[in-house]
Amino acid sequence: MVKIALIGAGKMGLSHLSILGAHPDVKIAGVCDTSKIVVGVLERYSGYKCYSDYLKMVDETKPDAVFVSVPTKYHYSMVKELLKRNINVFTEKPFCLNPEESSELVALAKKAGVVNQVGYHNKFVGTFKEVKRLVASSAIGEITHFEGEAYGPVVIKKKSETWRSDPNEGGGCLMDYASHVIDLINDIISPIESCKSSILKSIYSKNVDDSVYALVGTKSGASGVISVNWSDETYRKMSTSVTIIGTEGKIESDANELKVYFKSDTLPEGYSKGWNVKYVTDLTDEVDFYLRGEEYSAQIDYFIKAVKREKENNINTFDSAWKTDTSISLIKNQSRI
Repeated sequence: MVKIALIGAGKMGLSHLSILGAHPDVKIAGVCDTSKIVVGVLERYSGYKCYSDYLKMVDETKPDAVFVSVPTKYHYSMVKELLKRNINVFTEKPFCLNPEESSELVALAKKAGVVNQVGYHNKFVGTFKEVKRLVASSAIGEITHFEGEAYGPVVIKKKSETWRSDPNEGGGCLMDYASHVIDLINDIISPIESCKSSILKSIYSKNVDDSVYALVGTKSGASGVISVNWSDETYRKMSTSVTIIGTEGKIESDANELKVYFKSDTLPEGYSKGWNVKYVTDLTDEVDFYLRGEEYSAQIDYFIKAVKREKENNINTFDSAWKTDTSISLIKNQSRI
């Protein structure tokens, strides 16, 4: 059994706790949150040992791994303390507020030799996994252009201040929403390492951006557009998609449906010339516990297997998350508005 402790019992923290609590190879060692109400409810109804001080929890319970599900501004200091204790760490996205902090944690994790992962769950979505496989096999030829998009109704009116509205806590559309798209492009094509221009626009928020539009370039030489808006109420929930155009075809995919067009007769197995459509249900492995989507359980199961040394730790590592933080910083620094 892998002993797991959780820091932060908010929305994502409770989601992780539910999946971890149902995992056959996991024992919950402790839960930490600063809310007395949350801690009181968990102690009364879950039976888990609860704390308000995460270092006290870690030192007392001595977990094999810790899940960090707190606002981004706390990631650097908390993860650093955990790495000093040689503890395996899963932390929520985005990794850190800036790439300098991320880079330091990457080095510390390598030195400690611990399993490390960041919660960019899209890499565990069946359609996006297939997109990556097709691009890696050059099935659509040389990439000439891409578009990464995400839209949803997160901020659709002026509202009271929360961590999402504070740039110093990791709030804003670029950090909290566009990071998913940027990380996906970095993984499928290659890291975004240049930004010609970007527009970060506030719609309802006072201090942070609600939409992001950027013209970017990748390490591989491909160029594309990032278009993200979390103030779009025409969507019921977050919708992430990628469009990739190559010399031999085109890919259009979101988390539910993958459409691929092939020009030539040289095709991957299971595809035909012209348009092809596949659905996430055709491309997704079953999970033991379903909550919000298979990808959430899949990423946790992958982390647990990596801790047990049953899988190699090479998906959503601190290193890849540092590259995403670097791309975010490039887009932010080139903002015109």
